Amino acid sequence: MKVLSVVGARPNFMKVAPLVKELSRRGHQALLIHTGQHYDENMSKVFFQDLGMPRPDAYLGVGSGTHAEQTARVMTAFEKILEQERPDLTVVVGDVNSTLACALDCAKLRLPVAHVEAGLRSRDRAMPEEINRLVTDVLADLLFTHSREADENLKAEGIPPEKIHFVGNIMIDSLAANLEKARNSDILDRLSLSPGSFGVVTLHRPSNVDDPAVLEGLMGALRRVAARLPLVFSCHPRTAKRLAENKKRGISTGGDGALTILPPLGYLDFLHLMSQSRLVLTDSGGLQEETTWLGIPCVTIRKNTERPVTITEGTNRLAGTDPARVEELALQALEEGPARKEPPPLWDGKTAGRIVDVIEAWGAGRIP
Repeated sequence: MKVLSVVGARPNFMKVAPLVKELSRRGHQALLIHTGQHYDENMSKVFFQDLGMPRPDAYLGVGSGTHAEQTARVMTAFEKILEQERPDLTVVVGDVNSTLACALDCAKLRLPVAHVEAGLRSRDRAMPEEINRLVTDVLADLLFTHSREADENLKAEGIPPEKIHFVGNIMIDSLAANLEKARNSDILDRLSLSPGSFGVVTLHRPSNVDDPAVLEGLMGALRRVAARLPLVFSCHPRTAKRLAENKKRGISTGGDGALTILPPLGYLDFLHLMSQSRLVLTDSGGLQEETTWLGIPCVTIRKNTERPVTITEGTNRLAGTDPARVEELALQALEEGPARKEPPPLWDGKTAGRIVDVIEAWGAGRIP
């Protein structure tokens, strides 16, 4: 079969890498399309290198812009790829604008599309990602879920059960496959850190970083936590820009020695840093899952999560965006220490194989 997989932004790469590898191993023609939604070296190129991904068969170079601009540019460019390649199946992953745009193209050209990580729901339509998830799942012919609660979300929305396939969490495939390799990273030496002596921070969502007052409050909470445990902040370009703008306005949002702010790290450097940390504070969806598998306490700086399984079966705590609550839960996590539980079902590093099993059965007409 000719299977076309799409990546657009950093979180997509960890989900597509094991799938492309498994498709190729089984003799399928696995084409990789990079839309260029994330395009700088730290957000894109280094991840291809770290994950051992092949050079993309096409790079669309859409760059940044408003949601409408970015989605439209992806649709215009990707439509040409579909018309040229006419794949048996296109696979989109996650919930970024590229995911929605490529699914729409497939639907309009009446070409089959599969969605990996289907059924995640935050119930918050103020999040652009929630809109992308909802629309992509309606359009998809095959829906691959990471948890049983995602299955139930899809069924409740009227998705036919025969389209839904519980396969597990493909993010964990990349994590499990690269954890040993990541131990060769010298990131701890470069930062003069020892295992278990620090925490890790990421923030990038507009609701957390675009409002100066919200960002200042969260940075204050981070500085107070850092007085108890040194924190390493891997800073997304969007967040770095906002911090720089706020500094010019005289708003104090910087670190004070215990809070180290770094540019985005490559996958292996970040994986080693995170796996050796004592605590993670984040607004990322993927880190909620990775910390659950690693057994590292996680405080999620959001009002909701589309991954509640990381709370009910993992090590995640949902803090909201109130600085006092973020600080409270972070200090609580430090006092209680790790609370490793068994990972959720099928978070076992073998999800890519199950996805390809379904794709092959679908291609052979054994499932609708």
